[in-house]
Amino acid sequence: MAIEDISILPSHRPISISSLHSQLYPDAKVIDTSQSTRPISLTHGQEMKDENEQPPVYRLYRRRFTGLLGFILLGLVTGMPWVWFGPISTDTAQAFDISVNQVNWLGNIMSCVFLPVSLLIPIFCVRFGIRRCAEVGVVMLLISGWVRYAGTIESLSPQSAYTLLIFGQLFSAISQPIFQVLGPKYSEMWFDLKGRTTATMVIAISNPVGGAISQLLSPLVGTPRQSILVLAIISTVVVPAIFLIESEPPSPPTYAGSKASQSLYSLLCAMVGRVRRDDPAYMTPHERLDFAINTLIFGVLAGAASALSILSAQYFEPEGYSDTIAGLFGATLLLSGVLAGVITAPLFDRVLTHHLGITIKILVPIAAGAWLSLIWAVKPNDTGGIFAIMAIIGICSLIMLPVGLELAVEVTRNADSSSAILWCSGNAFGIIFILAEGALRASATASPPYNMHAALVLHGVIVMVVGSSVVFVRAKQVRREMDVRMAQQLDSNRHVEGVPMHTLGTSFSGQSIQSIDEEENGWIQDGNKSIPLPDRRDDTRAEVIGTVVR
Repeated sequence: MAIEDISILPSHRPISISSLHSQLYPDAKVIDTSQSTRPISLTHGQEMKDENEQPPVYRLYRRRFTGLLGFILLGLVTGMPWVWFGPISTDTAQAFDISVNQVNWLGNIMSCVFLPVSLLIPIFCVRFGIRRCAEVGVVMLLISGWVRYAGTIESLSPQSAYTLLIFGQLFSAISQPIFQVLGPKYSEMWFDLKGRTTATMVIAISNPVGGAISQLLSPLVGTPRQSILVLAIISTVVVPAIFLIESEPPSPPTYAGSKASQSLYSLLCAMVGRVRRDDPAYMTPHERLDFAINTLIFGVLAGAASALSILSAQYFEPEGYSDTIAGLFGATLLLSGVLAGVITAPLFDRVLTHHLGITIKILVPIAAGAWLSLIWAVKPNDTGGIFAIMAIIGICSLIMLPVGLELAVEVTRNADSSSAILWCSGNAFGIIFILAEGALRASATASPPYNMHAALVLHGVIVMVVGSSVVFVRAKQVRREMDVRMAQQLDSNRHVEGVPMHTLGTSFSGQSIQSIDEEENGWIQDGNKSIPLPDRRDDTRAEVIGTVVR
């Protein structure tokens, strides 16, 4: 069948290229010959695109929510042991015949073990995957609960009982960082741009929510020995949640989710400028500064909250507040922040998508000012004022938690390693706060006895000074920009709009189409073969298996 002059075709409406392709020449391939000095046929020329090359496919799976639920449940329970003894520190010291400082070390030991474990998690995750790391965490959680309960046997000496309590906390310290550090990595591998920050938020706040629940439960379930049994039962009941977690989806949700994890060593080298510019781990000087400031602020705010959780009874009981009220102060901080985080995280995914930097520049000074105000607020008969300050701190700090984690990944493009460094920083500052403030406790002859006023001064000043460095943060969201750009490029390659033939003066060369859908009249759709469209120029000719269209 011959092809007549194409100019006889109507120019006022789209035509169906599929009719030319499928009806006249089923095996024909159309190419752009505008860059050639002679007609080119695909039977003799080089193909514009490899037919076997498949474009990336980004998909979301419903089972991502079951894995998210598993992370939430395990994060809740692993967050309980750390601050379990805070509201009942005095009662625990009396029940086991140990000092209050020894009770404080039940929290400190978790912070100390957390530091090396958190830095090892990215290494194990790269080698064994998220699921295997989570299994290790669950086993450690189960062991910790019953080793700790073994220390409640009344026939044991105080030293033996305290040793078992310490070992129980040590095993808990191995399980806790696993479900904190891997949160941003899980959200990156399973969620797209419209849900990634929300997923990071719910995983990140599950741990402090568990701490808030423990502060409410530990003084309410009976004696310290009975409360330890309750904690062991909770640790056992949550174990089946591990079966909800999978390592990775069959297809990634975004471009960033498709990239292999980088090592912790590569991130450390990038931070000191020992990475080539063409290396995926490379960071610009301002990105390195942003990450350093973010790590410092995150560490101080997280450490300050941890110190308050563990030392809550010692802060407030000397001023006349009961251990129950002291626990409620800490719970108010965490639960108000959870409510704020639940409301704001979806906004960062869908509305405030490029406002992480502005967020921290607003919230960090407010949180720092609230911490400083505790110097004057912690006094007798000021319950309402303290509750208000705890709510402000909680709202600002808990919103900052997922924002800080996401911002770290944005500037490093390394989810698990950046998360490990941030959480390690938080625990390091937590240890510093607890040890320094324990040493600043007033004597028995002070008014009131054993008050923590000097500790609160140190607490507020450090947070205020470090928080002021937020003015130097630029916070460019490099990872999000890259994901958006790759998604737009993929979308443009898959959905190229068909046009009337008389408008083909606009070049479509380089727009990769995989086939022409015969059922869509005049519109080019995604398929299986590569057909770059021709430009219409005076010297342009398209050759179809030897037959020339002029």
